[in-house]
Amino acid sequence: MPTKVFILALAAGLISAVVFASATAGAFLLRIVLFLLTPLSLYLTGLGLGPIAAAIAAITATAGVLLIANPLAAGVYAVSTALPAVVCTRLTLLSRESDGEREWYPIGRVTVAAAIFAAAFAILALILMGGDIDTLTKLLRTVVESFVKTELSQIPGAPEIGPAEIDDITRSTLFSLPWALGILAMGTILLNLWLAARITRASGRLQRPWPDFATFAMPTGATFTLLIAIALTFVGGLAGLVAAGVAAPFTLAFALVGLALIHSLTRGSPWRTFILTSLYVGLIFVPHIGLLLALAGLAETVFHYRSAGKPPETPN
Repeated sequence: MPTKVFILALAAGLISAVVFASATAGAFLLRIVLFLLTPLSLYLTGLGLGPIAAAIAAITATAGVLLIANPLAAGVYAVSTALPAVVCTRLTLLSRESDGEREWYPIGRVTVAAAIFAAAFAILALILMGGDIDTLTKLLRTVVESFVKTELSQIPGAPEIGPAEIDDITRSTLFSLPWALGILAMGTILLNLWLAARITRASGRLQRPWPDFATFAMPTGATFTLLIAIALTFVGGLAGLVAAGVAAPFTLAFALVGLALIHSLTRGSPWRTFILTSLYVGLIFVPHIGLLLALAGLAETVFHYRSAGKPPETPN
């Protein structure tokens, strides 16, 4: 490996570790942004310099987190941030010769890998936060109660919340926690992969042709994974929460398929810009639209509506 590449990989790892440390202090919104962009330098390294450089950057970043924080934080960072960056960028650049043409690893399968890592993070977080329903409930109730007493009480006109309301909020938070963890982890991986690909493409270093989002699809096996995980959420207890942690990132993946389906079906329509703009704005303010897109993505994966229409002629 050239010395320049090695130094760049080390620098990328150090940058990620520093951003990780910075995400623990400062203004709330700034911390969110820094948290989301913590692995960006690792993805840039993987797509721009290759998998070996990405591995060096990931190891460096994990070691940096170990020095800055503690072994537990370093382990979580390795599983949730470093390893996904190495694997997903490697799969993105994976290709083979087929009938004289270069065939690239399907983006849908890269998304499956991202969903697996996101699910692993959600499960790991649930275990570290308690490992059983009673412990998780007590922890969440403490957090909710603390928020009500320290934050909500300072808001003028805020309603009074008693023990019964706190119990209700705790139960709903417990139900939504694995979904939030899985979707957050999945969104972080996909956001950084997309940003790194955009930046690398602009610099002329992206080896892979830019994929057409309107053709994005998930493998059929992912459908069974999602349906089984959703069915297991009704088991209840910790097993149900774990199943929800698996279902969450796969639900997001199929919502992207539904979004790609809309992109495909609106091609050539004079209303396309209005439809897509309304859809993206609606996703921000009406979360249930995401669920409808996931259902549409499931239907597309099973019935292949796009294949019945005219093949797309221009990329989006």
